[in-house]
Amino acid sequence: MRHNHQHHQATLYIHGSRLREATGKLTRIGRRMVRLDHLRWSVVLQKISVFRQLLRFIWDRFVACAMCKPVKYRRLSCSPADDVACGVDLEDHMVVNGGYETDLDMDLDLVSLKISLLGDCHIGKTSFMIKYVGDEQENSSLRMAGLNLMDKTLSFGGARIAFRIWDVGGDKTSNEQVPIACKDAVAILFMFDLTSRCTLHNVLEWYMQARKWNKTAIPILIGTKFDDFVSLPPDLQWTIVTQARTYAKVMKATLFFSSATHNINVNKIFKFIMARLFNLPWSLQPNLNLGEPIIDLY
Repeated sequence: MRHNHQHHQATLYIHGSRLREATGKLTRIGRRMVRLDHLRWSVVLQKISVFRQLLRFIWDRFVACAMCKPVKYRRLSCSPADDVACGVDLEDHMVVNGGYETDLDMDLDLVSLKISLLGDCHIGKTSFMIKYVGDEQENSSLRMAGLNLMDKTLSFGGARIAFRIWDVGGDKTSNEQVPIACKDAVAILFMFDLTSRCTLHNVLEWYMQARKWNKTAIPILIGTKFDDFVSLPPDLQWTIVTQARTYAKVMKATLFFSSATHNINVNKIFKFIMARLFNLPWSLQPNLNLGEPIIDLY
């Protein structure tokens, strides 16, 4: 009898061990399935995001080619209660919402603003754009032949402001993208390398091309790589500053010297666009001191 009892206990112990072992295996398999399912969903969502970006590009191209009149953007109004808020630094009232938008984009509080970047190759346009939208958005950008598109959404004044930034490649094969990039843009940033005077001379050609397709966008002339520019001899700096200011006056554009590496005047340029578009009382102080990042207001 005692022998049978011990044999029964041993059998139960073995079955219990096997049950615990099987349960542990099922738990590990379940965890792997959850991780695999999460990975699959991440891939699916990424593909959906790319597909949405492609549809947006196709739609923008269709609208740009089909419409005869430029898109009208509604202006933000400052109520008496907001007067104080509108009078201080814009950055204090902006909340960044990174990434491409969801279906909520169709909400009435979203104001979509198209910004175009034009200039020669290798002058820092893409670095400038990435510095503004954020490094995490570089992987979610939409790259087409001769075009690079990125988004940045801000919450401000009871509305969401979505900057749709169109970076046109600077080579000759990208010229055919200038019409679609400039059509319906609210501001066009004409960019040149402060250490390469030939890129400054080419700005006028970019300007004339852009004005064929958009005569109302706010023109802004931007000199990039200011951190390299300050190492040039002072007399050469003075020559470049003088020429850049002359070009800006011809273009009726405000001039900024910037550096994406050190984030000099990058955010300030987009705040300037916001203030101009929505008539916000934000004061921008000019700076014409040699050796400092120039701001020459038009």
